[in-house]
Amino acid sequence: MKKKTTLQDIAKNLGISTSTVSRALQDNPRISETMRKKVIDLAYELNYFDKKFPENFTPKKLNAIGVIVPKISYHLYAMAISGIEKVAEENGMHLVICQSNESFEREKSLTKELIETGVSGLIVSLAGETKQFEHFLELKKKNIPLVLFNRQCDEVETDKVVIDNFKASYDATEHLISLGCKNIAYIGGPKKLQISNTRLFGYQQALQDADIGIEYIEHCNFSKESNLSAARKLLYSPNPPDGIIAFSDQVAISAMLAAKERGLSIPEDLAIIGFNNEPVDELLEPSLTSVNQPAYKMGYEAAELIFDRIQTPDKDYIQKVLKSDLVIRNSTNKNKLK
Repeated sequence: MKKKTTLQDIAKNLGISTSTVSRALQDNPRISETMRKKVIDLAYELNYFDKKFPENFTPKKLNAIGVIVPKISYHLYAMAISGIEKVAEENGMHLVICQSNESFEREKSLTKELIETGVSGLIVSLAGETKQFEHFLELKKKNIPLVLFNRQCDEVETDKVVIDNFKASYDATEHLISLGCKNIAYIGGPKKLQISNTRLFGYQQALQDADIGIEYIEHCNFSKESNLSAARKLLYSPNPPDGIIAFSDQVAISAMLAAKERGLSIPEDLAIIGFNNEPVDELLEPSLTSVNQPAYKMGYEAAELIFDRIQTPDKDYIQKVLKSDLVIRNSTNKNKLK
């Protein structure tokens, strides 16, 4: 059986006293930030927390909020983090920002590490791979506030900030129908991702209300290769779509690339709509029609909720639904009704 790591092991490795290690792990002001970091880094390396935290050790709360997003490079999350940071500054708090890279295992590991580090609260947008949510239950056990934003799930009862994804997708599909599109496709994210399925349901309802019985549905995992593969399956099929609703602008851009590869003209042969309204959308040729999400406000509201929860832990959970709007550009600038 592998020997458990002790305070003495950490002290011996660093050439310091056991009492210094203990004080560092408890964020004692007598210990410098440099030494504290060395102790914590080595403690993680030696798996000290795996045994100690669940049983008999609770770290002192840090003056910081943890933030986990799928990718910081996504424009929506960069803007949301700016909103979170604004509220954190107003409340004298720091941020510990992490990215899951769409990985469930990484999201789970980051959640555990942030709990062990002692953050005062956690703001999360789920990874594309996340299908299980037990790692968030530990937050409740330790009374650490959690807010989910943008990508959320019904399985976790907590504060949330979202847009009305059903309506946004419904309206986008209705816009394509108004242009005369008959074969409209939806390229969603991973099949288990709730936000993707909510948008799928909006798309399906719009088709049903317009008495359009044919559905074209593909899924991707957000990698460039997967996005292109999903678009190619649709566009190289015997009866390709004349309109596409894409889960995100990045997926929509892949659809535009596949269409040009196929020799299709946008929007004459194929109209495309994305989600997120990224700055690059205006620079594309043709420019991309997209659902605008209030990313900064989403982050700002999520941070407001986390600080409200810290101050009033026993109040009822809140779900804030923010407004979105369809920004129409040249990728849908056609009129088949003429």
